[in-house]
Amino acid sequence: MKTLSTAELPLFIPRSNTSTAVNKTGSWRFFRPKYDEKTAPCSAACPVGQDIPRIEMLASWGLLKSAWHKIVLENPFPSVCGRVCFHPCERKCNRANLDEPIAIHNLERFLGDTAISKRRKPDLSLKPTNGKKIAIAGSGPAGLAAAYFLRRLGYSCDVYESRSEPGGLLRWGIPIYRLPRQVLKNEIKRIEDLGVTIQCKTPVTKDVLEKIYSQYDALFIGCGYGRPISMQIDGGNLAHDGLKFLRNVQQDNTSTLTGTAAIVGGGNTAIDVARSLARLGATPLVVYRRRIQDMPAFTPEIEMAIKEGVTIKELVSPIRIQKNRTDDSDAPRYILTLQKMKVSKKEISGRARVIPDGEKTEVIHVRRIFSAIGAEAQAIWQMSTTKQRRSVVLSHCQIIDHKIPLLFGGDLTAPVKSVTDAIASGKQAAIALDTYFESSLDAVEERIAACQVGSGPALSMQTYLDNGHQIKNARVVTYDEINIDYFQTEPRVIPTLLDAKKRIRSFAEIETTLANNAAKQEARRCFNCGSCNACDYCRLYCPEMAVIVEKAERRINMDYCKGCGVCATECPRNAMAMEEEIK
Repeated sequence: MKTLSTAELPLFIPRSNTSTAVNKTGSWRFFRPKYDEKTAPCSAACPVGQDIPRIEMLASWGLLKSAWHKIVLENPFPSVCGRVCFHPCERKCNRANLDEPIAIHNLERFLGDTAISKRRKPDLSLKPTNGKKIAIAGSGPAGLAAAYFLRRLGYSCDVYESRSEPGGLLRWGIPIYRLPRQVLKNEIKRIEDLGVTIQCKTPVTKDVLEKIYSQYDALFIGCGYGRPISMQIDGGNLAHDGLKFLRNVQQDNTSTLTGTAAIVGGGNTAIDVARSLARLGATPLVVYRRRIQDMPAFTPEIEMAIKEGVTIKELVSPIRIQKNRTDDSDAPRYILTLQKMKVSKKEISGRARVIPDGEKTEVIHVRRIFSAIGAEAQAIWQMSTTKQRRSVVLSHCQIIDHKIPLLFGGDLTAPVKSVTDAIASGKQAAIALDTYFESSLDAVEERIAACQVGSGPALSMQTYLDNGHQIKNARVVTYDEINIDYFQTEPRVIPTLLDAKKRIRSFAEIETTLANNAAKQEARRCFNCGSCNACDYCRLYCPEMAVIVEKAERRINMDYCKGCGVCATECPRNAMAMEEEIK
């Protein structure tokens, strides 16, 4: 029998004359996938509600103008906030569970500074002018933010400022080593370019207030806390006001100082005063009644102050200030008596409650004493809201029916006394007032709730302009929902800092802005939680090739999707979800 070689064997291959496309596997489906973008924890924690994952995504692609524009849709001060915000977003960053949180504030600063250097102007669509005029008391972050968002909503805005330059706390309270003046001026000019008028050296007195009532349709009050709180101790009048000292430093009305200077307080003002004194040659000593970990000042600022030579004396409270009776001009001028404190078992708002430690006291001799224990609003703004006035109290502002609608914001109403919370109050007030005019006071709370980022209280102006249409699911993505298999550990990019010994020789800015490549590298570390970044793993792993890309948009061809869920499972960022098929 002849044996056939392999080459001589007949090869029969079955072939169908019809396409396998007729086998629509979608009929097998009990669950269906969908693209379901969700809220990132950083965005939910951001007081101004920025879409941080999308911003970082655009920055990582090199689309810096688009990334910056995404910021200014929700926040008029990217360069400012990139420097002075206490970035609660980073404390919620999912990436921290893998290695280190994204340097969100450094990236925001980079995008803001790049826009300033390139003289970029935002392409903001303004609603047609509606004929209504709004007066704004105070040109701090709350007042300027209110003007920015109200102008975009079609209102004419006049800002009244008592001082010679606008900016409020940003201009007069934050030292230039943290926030250079030119950076602030550039961001304020962007607001003025929208058509906002700022009238400096024009305080809102009782006469001006009556004029506002007769000539404007509403008043936003973002005056801030400008009146210092007295220490209420013997000789308390001998202490210098910390805020006034910072204003003098900003106006260059200070000279070289020597000797020990005591600063009473534990907030950001106390730390700013101490660090400014160190730069002027004094030896700063912060006196605080609680523990260092209880200080309301931002932790990074406290750490930098200590490196710059500031001493913090904890668990002591001033009870008396006396002049030192001596003819020696070089001797300490004041005697400060301190009551020693101790921690009790109870705690208030997470901070230790302290009580006097018996009759134990301590005496220190100092050259100067500064008070930075807090401030309050001027008397004209301490307006009581009687029961006859209808009002709505929101998370960051209050709107009251008066002769004209009154809106209180900024330090007067914000739960946290920070720049970003002040900006948030201005945005919230703008949305509340626009809703008031379009509908009624009763509609405000419902409309505000429709614009929340996640579960709130941060709001999205873009959602408001889109008639409450939520672009993203309010559910916040957790770390467990991120597919970590697609990410490798990578160190956080750290900007360059001036050496502590060099820092205290001048008021030069301490921290540098990230370089272009470093910023993109850091942006690429972002998980982009809940946001589709076109990675295409859904399309790559789909066994039915049911994921289709049309005009850069992804969709599922339900004729062939059999609901296996591979796409949603493999999505690195949890930007997909499975839902039950409804027959």
